[in-house]
Amino acid sequence: MIQIKNAKELDGMRRANALSAAALKYGGEHIEAGMTTWELDKLIYEFIVKHGGIPNFKGLYGFPGTACISLNDTIIHGIPSHDIVIRPGDIVSIDTGAKVDGFNGDNACTYAVGKIDLEAQRLLDVTKAALYKGIEQAKAGNRIGDIGCAVQSYCEDAGFSVVREFVGHGTGHELHEDPEVPNYGHAGRGPRLVPGMTIAIEPMICQYDCKITQSKDGWTVKTKDGGLAAHFEHSIAILKDHTEIMTRSWDDPDFDPDTFRFQ
Repeated sequence: MIQIKNAKELDGMRRANALSAAALKYGGEHIEAGMTTWELDKLIYEFIVKHGGIPNFKGLYGFPGTACISLNDTIIHGIPSHDIVIRPGDIVSIDTGAKVDGFNGDNACTYAVGKIDLEAQRLLDVTKAALYKGIEQAKAGNRIGDIGCAVQSYCEDAGFSVVREFVGHGTGHELHEDPEVPNYGHAGRGPRLVPGMTIAIEPMICQYDCKITQSKDGWTVKTKDGGLAAHFEHSIAILKDHTEIMTRSWDDPDFDPDTFRFQ
């Protein structure tokens, strides 16, 4: 069942997503070649806890980390590890969130480590742009299918492919709520978007084929052909006259996570 948030609940969602976005940007700014993904995860954990939040990925369905940290051909759900070292030229996806006063935030971004090749950069640019194409369609009166259609058409027109097995979702008191928000589909189909809905839109886009493979750890999802993958995510609120990007600060070049304070 889709949960419609009232004004007080929306304020709670804003706080949770503000901390989530600050933690994501903090992690992104501290990526260094030579560090392990476990070390990066620890930094994000400490940031969330320092500001009074609960790392809401940690322990969820048994996931051991504060963030899913996925390198190169790993699409999503990379487990932080002492054995995975970040190298120059890698692309690193961080997907993380915080729970604040019973509400959940969720967001993701793929970062370049130093200089990456032109096709890898194009994948990042297209995936991020597709996220905003989806958000443009996420407005009261439209349908879920309008979001997926916008993401899919933009990415496929650029020559990339869209993961089918994993999708965006509603957010709220639970990290994953109804409705599912696919990154593919047909305009004019699916549940109608109404004021008070809060959803996470998260394109997961592959450089080549969209077929996936699941690792033996039960979590890590990779491209089957070894191509690169990118992942960007915002949590948004559908309001009567506009759509609010609650995690907008991770993409704000002027935002300094070291100065984060709850408003």
